[in-house]
Amino acid sequence: MHAMAAEREVDLLVAGAGPAGMTAALVASLEGLEVLVCEKSEQVGGTGATSAGTLWIPGNSESRAAGYDDRPQDAARYLDALIAGPSDRALRETFLATGPEALDYLSRRTEVQFVPCGTHPDYRSELPGAAAAGRAVIPKPFDGRLLGADFARVRPPMPEFMLLGGMMVGKLDIPPLVGRFRSLANFAYAAKLVLRYFADRLRYPRGTRVMMGNALVGRLYYSLRERKVPILFGTAIVDVLRSDGGRVAGARLTRGGKDLTVKARRGVVLSTGGFARNPKFRAAFMPQAMPAYSLSCETNCGDGIAIGERLGARIAPEEHAQGGLWTPVSITTRRDGSKGLYPHLVLDRAKPGLLAVNGAGRRFVNEAASYHDFVAAMLASHRSVPSIPAWLVCDASFIPKYGLGSIHPGTRDLRRFERNGDLVTGRTLEELARKIGVPADALRETVARHNQYAETGVDPDFGKGATELNRFNGDPAHKPNPCIGALAKAPFIALAVWPADLAVSTGLATDADARVVDAQRRPIEGLYACGNDMASVMAGAYPGPGTTLGPALVFAYRAAMHAAGR
Repeated sequence: MHAMAAEREVDLLVAGAGPAGMTAALVASLEGLEVLVCEKSEQVGGTGATSAGTLWIPGNSESRAAGYDDRPQDAARYLDALIAGPSDRALRETFLATGPEALDYLSRRTEVQFVPCGTHPDYRSELPGAAAAGRAVIPKPFDGRLLGADFARVRPPMPEFMLLGGMMVGKLDIPPLVGRFRSLANFAYAAKLVLRYFADRLRYPRGTRVMMGNALVGRLYYSLRERKVPILFGTAIVDVLRSDGGRVAGARLTRGGKDLTVKARRGVVLSTGGFARNPKFRAAFMPQAMPAYSLSCETNCGDGIAIGERLGARIAPEEHAQGGLWTPVSITTRRDGSKGLYPHLVLDRAKPGLLAVNGAGRRFVNEAASYHDFVAAMLASHRSVPSIPAWLVCDASFIPKYGLGSIHPGTRDLRRFERNGDLVTGRTLEELARKIGVPADALRETVARHNQYAETGVDPDFGKGATELNRFNGDPAHKPNPCIGALAKAPFIALAVWPADLAVSTGLATDADARVVDAQRRPIEGLYACGNDMASVMAGAYPGPGTTLGPALVFAYRAAMHAAGR
């Protein structure tokens, strides 16, 4: 690759080596096309590498084989109820029809393998057509040692989701690790994980037992290497080339300060990760006050969106009023003193003994709602009451039992976290209110009212604990409501949370084959978009786990198949 000529010709050029781009490249190669991938950074994976790696694919074969009967027509009914306003229903129907086929193709012909999540409720489980199980799959864990030295090319997870400086753990690993001294089985399990990790560190920069989004990326990269599909690292797409008839027929790339020209007989796939790190596009497409934080890969600067804009592509903001897909985050202090972000997805907000308040000291949301809906409520509340940041409030018994953000369960000494400014404590609710700048009487009344709900098990204000999703993420051993517990034991603790985007929703409008369309919805021949460069088929809604990655892989598959003439 270092000696590559300044001009080259292939069948298909793919810009971006995240999950969508690598899927498009892999499928196109399997269908007989000569493929070249250019990747702006020095690693594969993009935002997908730091994600949970879940794919929302209703009717998938893995779940059906495990006994979960999910019908696409039910999923369609659910999406119709969830997605309001103008949207492309036909595109959603294409996604639902193609999803199982795309996963079956990858599972049958590549090392990209999946397992069913089983019970994993849709995020708006109260709506018609919602399912409690069967729609989500995750990649099988991957052994990074299979990549050899190229394992360093896989973008690592966020440090906040690794232990001991580099060991990945999954949700099922947490109970035996936390309870390692409670039973011989737990101790043996934890010891096996740690010994494997220390053995890895003799040869690798981090643990090679990878899962979640890192496993998906590792499996895609390994499959591409098996197919000998070349990836140009450190190479950004600058613009596309068009034939005399207007068809996109290649691209101009830049690498190490040098221009490269790649002609592409079948076209160009834009999968550069979306616009999350582009201030101009954030201001144009995201709500005000625009969230300051992003969990998107640092190189996702809207390169593909800008190219589409210059070509007159339709960008779909009217269907995407929120612009992004959200999670609340807290600011953490890492061991080296640098700051990081911790996304509050599922591990703490739904547990009993925690509530969220705005700047008025009042609740504004069902704390156990999905991370996307939590932030949507935060943004709505902020229009009338300061709610950025909001505060997660709990008492002294909560963190030792459940943890809070990046503070692990079992932690009792919070002094380091308070010194770093990661959280605030107060010997009384009044002291806590003064420190976080909310009215003391309001916070005291909010906690007292919430404590009454802990006794009855019913939250008449926001319905916490009333849905499948709430109960799934709560504590099933806590009665009468797995999501509501009293705050009674001093000191009291508050953690600031801010809105952040996990991914973007607005992007280039496409047809069912992921071909980018112009303002009149006519395909721009030879130009495809998938992943976060493609306007979300969910139109800014968040139906369930894997809302981004599911469509990313499905439409990457369709783009590659179309380019191959299938």
